[in-house]
Amino acid sequence: MSNTARCEICPHFCLIPEGENGRCVSRKNIGGKIISESYGKITALALDPIEKKPLKMFYPGTMILSIGSYGCNFRCMFCQNNEIAMPRGTVSTKFYSPDEILKFAQEANGNIGIAYTYNEPLINYEFVYDCAVKIREAGLKNVLVTNGFINREPLEKLLPFIDAMNIDLKAFSENFYKKIGGNFQTVKNTITLAQRICHVEVTTLVIPGENENDVEPLAKWLASINPEIPLHLSRFFPQHEYSNRHPTPREMILRLAEISRKYLKNVFVGNV
Repeated sequence: MSNTARCEICPHFCLIPEGENGRCVSRKNIGGKIISESYGKITALALDPIEKKPLKMFYPGTMILSIGSYGCNFRCMFCQNNEIAMPRGTVSTKFYSPDEILKFAQEANGNIGIAYTYNEPLINYEFVYDCAVKIREAGLKNVLVTNGFINREPLEKLLPFIDAMNIDLKAFSENFYKKIGGNFQTVKNTITLAQRICHVEVTTLVIPGENENDVEPLAKWLASINPEIPLHLSRFFPQHEYSNRHPTPREMILRLAEISRKYLKNVFVGNV
């Protein structure tokens, strides 16, 4: 097809016709070139405790300025931010340049840096990269809260400017990742590479009947890389297409946390 272009940020490698958007909604073919249509378009901005990212072992007790845009390269049936992750129609945004983001970061009381979060930040790669360079030059911290579904080359270019990541490991099976439109190996590769370069914590949302049996092999695998990697096990509550499901029993989360502690030194529970 004439004037189509391929996006190379994530393993979907979307082949996008002129004027159309890729699977993530955020990236678009303009004049045969892939651009980040969401560049600088912020849907949410808030000063949060670092523990909300969640990061338990990276500057605990501090605050970080969290920013988000729109779009995602996954299609999670249990998405907690589906209004901005998978926008249907117009989503409310306000444009901020990287210089403005830096200014906000420097002026926010007690702030240690920027957390790129709320939607999947890596689909807005160019904006995250431009901000991260400026934030690092100013002596502040860059934090990514991500699904880890990114190709190695752009990840390697960005990682030198990233101080910490919370990577969402949805399950420990290829079949689960196929259901949400991703692949398991890419996320494992991201965790393996990132933990060599920056502080990494991992989060798994435990959904009854879906992935509770994945928790022990997941913990064993993380321990094989580095038993110091913190693992967050979070309770599921009905959301989005899973609004008719039951919440994860509190007892299940606590039991899985104890099992995980056989392999990992730092296991935390969330939403309990």
